[in-house]
Amino acid sequence: MDDAIVVESLVKTFKATKALDGIDLTVPPGTVLGLLGPNGAGKTTCVRILATLLRPDAGRAWVTGLDVLREPQRVRARIGLTGQYAAVDDYLTGQENLEMVGRLYHLRPAEARGRAVALLDRFELSDASGRVVKTYSGGMRRRLDIAAALIARPRVLFLDEPTTGLDPRSRIGMWELIEGLVRDGTTILLTTQYLDEADRLASTIAVIDIGKVIASGTARELKSQVGGERLEVTVAGASELDAAVSALAPFAAGEPVVDVPTLHVTVPVSKGAGILPEVVRDLDAAGVTLEDLALRHPTLDDVFLALTGHAAEEKPADGAAPAEKGRRGRRKEPK
Repeated sequence: MDDAIVVESLVKTFKATKALDGIDLTVPPGTVLGLLGPNGAGKTTCVRILATLLRPDAGRAWVTGLDVLREPQRVRARIGLTGQYAAVDDYLTGQENLEMVGRLYHLRPAEARGRAVALLDRFELSDASGRVVKTYSGGMRRRLDIAAALIARPRVLFLDEPTTGLDPRSRIGMWELIEGLVRDGTTILLTTQYLDEADRLASTIAVIDIGKVIASGTARELKSQVGGERLEVTVAGASELDAAVSALAPFAAGEPVVDVPTLHVTVPVSKGAGILPEVVRDLDAAGVTLEDLALRHPTLDDVFLALTGHAAEEKPADGAAPAEKGRRGRRKEPK
């Protein structure tokens, strides 16, 4: 089996809730699979099964060619895992935390000490290695947590929402750290509800919602599912919206969306930035006063909304229809 991770038809139910409903995944070695979805979609359940912490009700999974159900001990020796919150001991120093984890992996004391020193240096924690962890910032704790997951040189690393709760600077630092691990050949399964994170880090993305994989591919492939670019125009007054829609009609590759409260018109287009000078001239000729004009490429937010009907950070109530964000070709009237 050549792929680092293979998942076939995994099912897991908790009482009346089907957390996983027959998902399939493959992750080639040395790549990042971004498992993208809102809270409650089933991402953590999938990771816990692959990490041998939970048994599925049906289906099979392999990690580095090993069956996670039949050979859990061998699987654990080849993987690293970080959860949504750093699992480090607040009352030990950074170095003591790493040496302790190394000893739990049955490394010899000298080897555990050497690995701890090397990882602390790599993760820019050497200066804080002698401090107790309760004095660390959130970003430092997360870096230490990932360092602990790497102490035994795992071939596969599971990162379950690794930037949850981090400030923007720490998030970027974590992204750079993950990119470095991949360059070194580590295979990573990354769960996230942050679309910009999946866009930047993932070689391929699987979009999961209510326990099912509803789409998969590269970020570019997924974005292509929602069409091309969008021309976004904001006008000075509501009385100018109809004139703006008429002036934009020759450039449109689909129905416009008009948002009356924000004086905003969005039109799908297919000819790129070259149309902008002509758009400005035609809007001016139609007597439309522009407040803003932008050409926007589709994002993973657009993909998720198109696929699920709700934003990635939202979770619709059971049985409830997801809220709409306006109707194509129709006005979104103020209340």
